[in-house]
Amino acid sequence: MRVHKDMQNKTQMFRCAVVCAVLLLAGCASGLGGGIYVPAGERPQAPRPPLTDGAAKPADEPQVWRKSEQPLEPTPEQKAQQQTAVPGYRESGDQMPAAAAGLVKEAGTLMAQGNGAAAITRLERAQRIAPRSAAVYFKLSEAYVMTGQFGSAEQFTLKGLSLAGRDERLQRSGWLLLADIRRAKGNVAGAQQAESRAARL
Repeated sequence: MRVHKDMQNKTQMFRCAVVCAVLLLAGCASGLGGGIYVPAGERPQAPRPPLTDGAAKPADEPQVWRKSEQPLEPTPEQKAQQQTAVPGYRESGDQMPAAAAGLVKEAGTLMAQGNGAAAITRLERAQRIAPRSAAVYFKLSEAYVMTGQFGSAEQFTLKGLSLAGRDERLQRSGWLLLADIRRAKGNVAGAQQAESRAARL
């Protein structure tokens, strides 16, 4: 009888020990898992740190310009200069370089003496110094007319007209020169057309 009771006590103690072990294992498993469900085959993602001023913003977020970073608008004076600026494509009168002006003056003296060939030589040198001077081309055209080279004279006159810019006085003298050259070549219609252009200035 006593042996039977000892067996029952041992059985109850064994059951208690098993229950305690199960509860202990369950507590450890819940502590290690942290209560986060992670599907099979996926890795948990670490939380993203908050963005700071120096961190890059996401690509889909619209960029906001600070007032200090916005491009400056041009002032009204700068806009006016941009609209009215004209390239310096001619050197005539006072704008002609001194060396070129001196050669043009020498050429005029030679032409007055009837030496057109020497005048052309001076004017070609002036043209190399001031290659965009309408006045030099017109004077060179006059020298070619003097030597009877009307084709070259007409070409240099047209070149000078293309460089005359907004100088109406210079344009008018160029068109009248072209009219004389064309009339000397027998091109009466072309001469009248050039005279008409000069009259509109």
